[in-house]
Amino acid sequence: MAIKRPLYLVTDRLDLTNDAFLARIKAACQGGVDLVQLREKTLSSRDYYELAQQVKTITDQFKVPLLIDDRLDIALAVQAAGVHLGQKDLPVAVARQLLGPDVIIGATTKTLAQAQTAVSEGADYLGVGAIFPTTTHVETVQTSVETLTAIKQAVPIPVYAIGGLNATNVDAVKPAAVDGVAVVSAIMKTDDPFSATQQLRQRVIDVTKK
Repeated sequence: MAIKRPLYLVTDRLDLTNDAFLARIKAACQGGVDLVQLREKTLSSRDYYELAQQVKTITDQFKVPLLIDDRLDIALAVQAAGVHLGQKDLPVAVARQLLGPDVIIGATTKTLAQAQTAVSEGADYLGVGAIFPTTTHVETVQTSVETLTAIKQAVPIPVYAIGGLNATNVDAVKPAAVDGVAVVSAIMKTDDPFSATQQLRQRVIDVTKK
């Protein structure tokens, strides 16, 4: 499935109330974010499902595809656009077999070998990083811009740079000619997610301009 959506938001609830969390997602969608991934590591299945329903109501309003991190069952339950899988999640090939050809499947990759495997198994796009150290509560391994470039040059599907990227440092990935940039803190931790999204999207468009 072709994906041409340069600014990709990965959520983090931080210490926000549910209403404040949803308000930030809505503001980001209003500001022009192109994809939203709901990432939850600690919620129960029921709570994850209910939160995904609430988020999808917002993303549907703005015609922004919603991807679910890790959980194929939640993605199916809320009819999300797709899933995003890490190296410790189900293999892309298994997810593709279960979900069929029309669901978006993304994969986190940190090496050229991982990227090539994900492509061969049917991934629609790759998230590559972390490019810079991050403040999110997930396990990350730093990936060089040189590795990012090598992956981009070797695969036929869109590549997103992720990891500590924001409006002030996103120029660092310009040499890799990536298709887009995925961010967490640059939107979720700002006091004005609408303006932050607008500014960041323009910077990402400039950086990814072919």
